[in-house]
Amino acid sequence: MAVHMTWRDRGHTLLARPGAGVGLALLAGLLGAGAAAAVPAGLLRQVAWVVVAAFTLLAFGAALRQRLHELWLKRLHPAPGVRVAVPGGRMHVLAEGPVGGPAVVWLPGGHTGGFAMHHLHRALRAEARSVLPDRFGTGWSDTGPFPRSTAREADELVAALDAAGEAGPWVLVGHSFGGLLAANVARRYPGRVHVLVLLDATPLDTLFYGPPLAALLTMHRQAFWGGIARHFGIDIQARRQAQSRADPAHAKVLDHVEAVLGPEVLAAQSVEAQAAAPLFATASIYRELNRYTAVERLWQTVVYDRELDALRVWVVAPGDGEAELSALPEAAGSAAAEQQRVVRVITQTRESWMGVSRQARRIFAPAGTGHNFPVETPAFVVDVVREALRAPRGE
Repeated sequence: MAVHMTWRDRGHTLLARPGAGVGLALLAGLLGAGAAAAVPAGLLRQVAWVVVAAFTLLAFGAALRQRLHELWLKRLHPAPGVRVAVPGGRMHVLAEGPVGGPAVVWLPGGHTGGFAMHHLHRALRAEARSVLPDRFGTGWSDTGPFPRSTAREADELVAALDAAGEAGPWVLVGHSFGGLLAANVARRYPGRVHVLVLLDATPLDTLFYGPPLAALLTMHRQAFWGGIARHFGIDIQARRQAQSRADPAHAKVLDHVEAVLGPEVLAAQSVEAQAAAPLFATASIYRELNRYTAVERLWQTVVYDRELDALRVWVVAPGDGEAELSALPEAAGSAAAEQQRVVRVITQTRESWMGVSRQARRIFAPAGTGHNFPVETPAFVVDVVREALRAPRGE
């Protein structure tokens, strides 16, 4: 698939390089020196030179320290799986469990490494082959080429699984944005898929016809500037999370997530969370979640009605959108009629996945759960996947 690189993609490529913060610090120093030289001679110019020198040294020192910290973390937490060569770099694949039947491939939501579904993986690995791939720009994988896109990641994922010896057939299990990726893999490689399990997969209809959610409109920008800050050891995301813990309800959710994911996940989180490159990869691919920038990628990303007719597709999601309202600031403060409209849009657009295959099956998540039910009710998800492993392949 031919990929056109824009000036933004070239910028992401440069900024995602290890140690790019050192170059940024030196560039800032050169620009500052030019500005200081333009200041009229005298005490003011001397002060300007001192400020520029101090800023450059501090930025250079912070960037160098951050790079050394990244290298130390990689030595402290080596990859638990294998890093296989695919076009664009090396991808990390952790595969455990008996071989012989279909393998389960877990694709978490957001642009996150496979570790985000480790709690489901470890619950199933004793009885079935279970695979956690790290997409480019996540976990122990390289950053990969830009632009990042779901279409590109579908091909990269299959190449990585093949290189790791996990040729399938697969039960593809994708949550949220990972569900969109799973559907794209299934569309391109239907003969490799045993069952496609979509855990409240992201329907692009929600982005185009749903409420203009502020969080989706700014996600790629937040990731980009978060990457710039990370080069200098500043973790903006951790600060936001710390602020959110001031809300007891939110703190309870975060504690629950940490307890469910377990200690094995901490190593992967440390490796990914302390590097800048994953944030630039996230910024690139999250442009698909912005209604104003997604149009250029739609033809390669959308899975249309009946495109997966050869496959069994299980659509697993809550029955309504009520549980999501608390997470949508735009809806929380609006009138009841507007809130109900948001619920209807969420409910109807998630049902659109039922049209991609005549063998689609609807499974409702436990009552009271919302979009993050894979963390809220992991035993339910594992039972669904067990059933998918036993199911016959699509006709």
